[in-house]
Amino acid sequence: MVSWSRLVVGLVTALVLWCGAPARAGPRDPPPSLGRFEPSPIEVVERMLQLADVTRDDVVFDLGSGDGRIVILAARRHGARGVGVEIDPQLVWFSRREARRNQVDHLVTFVNGDASTVDISAATVVTLFLTRQANLLLRPKLLSQLRPGARVVSHWHDMGDWAPERVERVTPASGRTRPVYLWRIQR
Repeated sequence: MVSWSRLVVGLVTALVLWCGAPARAGPRDPPPSLGRFEPSPIEVVERMLQLADVTRDDVVFDLGSGDGRIVILAARRHGARGVGVEIDPQLVWFSRREARRNQVDHLVTFVNGDASTVDISAATVVTLFLTRQANLLLRPKLLSQLRPGARVVSHWHDMGDWAPERVERVTPASGRTRPVYLWRIQR
């Protein structure tokens, strides 16, 4: 007969072995330099895509793609191809599942990676909902890797002294008005 204490120790040991190393940061705790996961309201996403004038000829990169809603909507509504770059593997898994569920997985790809190191040269549109510091960190990459005419759209945060082509305010059903910025790459 097994004692309760041995049973508990056995179960705890099995749980530790099954779980392995300590858990990675959860979906709301990515590296502090780029921000945390906070989904953009759908009204903001729609306006971002409209402001960038997304078409089926575009390749939309979402840096810090979270649950994938921006590239999925770009594919679903506009026929655009898309790449979501997300550091949290759980959110990448979720995004891929949502792409299949929305039947756009042939148009979109989700990469488990760091937005500051991924090659974005294929993008015609880049979307962002990161921190202002992250936008400033990514600004040189955007300017050096994107081709003339590519559009950059940011929800909430600007790019310092890089003046946007347009700024619009969107008030989603949740009620808090949010700025959306548009820049176009010039050479």
